[in-house]
Amino acid sequence: MHMIPPGQEGYRTPMIEDLEAVNGQASEKSRGELSKNSLHTRLPRSPNAVFGHHSASASEASLGERLLDRLQWRERIRHYTWTFFTMTMATGGIANVLYTGTTQVVFFLLNIVLFIVNVLMISLRFYLYPETFKASILHPTERLFLPAAVVSFGTVLLNISQYGPTKTGHWLNDTVAVLFWIDAALALLASMGVYLVMWSTQSFTISQMTPVWIFPAYPLLIIGPHAGVLSKTVSPAKAYDIIVGGFTLQGIGFMVSMMIYAAYIYRLMTQKLPREATRPGMFVSVGPSGFTVAGIIGMAEGAQRALPDRFMGDPKMAAMILQVIASWASLWIWGLAFWFFFISVGSHWSCFHKGHLTTFSMTWFSYVFPNTALVTSTFAIGEAFESRAIKMLGCIMTPILIAVWFGVVGLMIRAIILKQILWPQKGEDKDEGGFKAPRKRTESV
Repeated sequence: MHMIPPGQEGYRTPMIEDLEAVNGQASEKSRGELSKNSLHTRLPRSPNAVFGHHSASASEASLGERLLDRLQWRERIRHYTWTFFTMTMATGGIANVLYTGTTQVVFFLLNIVLFIVNVLMISLRFYLYPETFKASILHPTERLFLPAAVVSFGTVLLNISQYGPTKTGHWLNDTVAVLFWIDAALALLASMGVYLVMWSTQSFTISQMTPVWIFPAYPLLIIGPHAGVLSKTVSPAKAYDIIVGGFTLQGIGFMVSMMIYAAYIYRLMTQKLPREATRPGMFVSVGPSGFTVAGIIGMAEGAQRALPDRFMGDPKMAAMILQVIASWASLWIWGLAFWFFFISVGSHWSCFHKGHLTTFSMTWFSYVFPNTALVTSTFAIGEAFESRAIKMLGCIMTPILIAVWFGVVGLMIRAIILKQILWPQKGEDKDEGGFKAPRKRTESV
């Protein structure tokens, strides 16, 4: 049917039936052409033309699964990431909490053994697979945990400063004093270096923000507590330098954390809570405040014997004023640590209630290490204000924290057996954000 144009004989006003008729003829014509074309495209040139692609894909997938199931430990070492140093961070933190008792010796020695194992394993990974070293620095997630190695080194030195002086001579104090400055330099370089690489290689949105962004500042945050312990055992002249350096670096770490706190709160206000799988990392926000409290109070106590003669006219008065200011200012920061702790605990209610936290990751050690800072700061506040109730609170928190440590370690061993970690595309070195880590052919099949 053809519509007669206006002005010609026989023209009439078009009706709805005319439009339906035209559309009907067009649809029949299109269906006819489609059936002819589809007939040619559906007829296979060979019996394998229909099933060839699917069967090839299925065979490749099954081959890849069989090859992955046969991965040897040598190949699993490829996925031994920097996050394994969170295990030594947590163990050293437990030793820090328990340094006044005999149990500390066990955790102290265990932490040294685990630290050596971590160093050997990560070195073996980079030796066997050299390309993974650069990839670990450029990976958007794994590079955030590179400072964990520096933090682990710092916790080992902190434990030595707590345990060693009563068992050895002055040579250990002098050695640890030198290592303190090495650790301080490494902490500053690691913190600035990781942040500089982050800001130079990738752009982030507020929806991607997690408290793990604070993690590169963690090496600076344990300098203060270490300085506080060390200032009580080395000579007054060395103690003064250590306190000044410790206050400076602790202030840098805490102020950087405070700025990231602002982004973290803004992210929570605009994007709600993080995904269930990343919520263990929310406890990272507890650490900066906790370590700062322990560090400030410890260094203020050490200043009583470390301030030089004629310091600000009267060194004893200056030390007393410093201790008073440090104690009362620490109350605010200690309260902030508890605030973030309860926020982090509350965010996990839906996870445990619905059973969403089923797959283990090494970030689960965030349940331990940042909270060791909360416990040590609680003891520091209790000592500073001579509060029996606050000291009792620290004593109650300690066994709970130890039980959590045993639980996370047990889940880590289970995850290794079940191939949830140390496995391709299962750890922090997996492909994400457009980044693809270098891999062997057996992992790309």
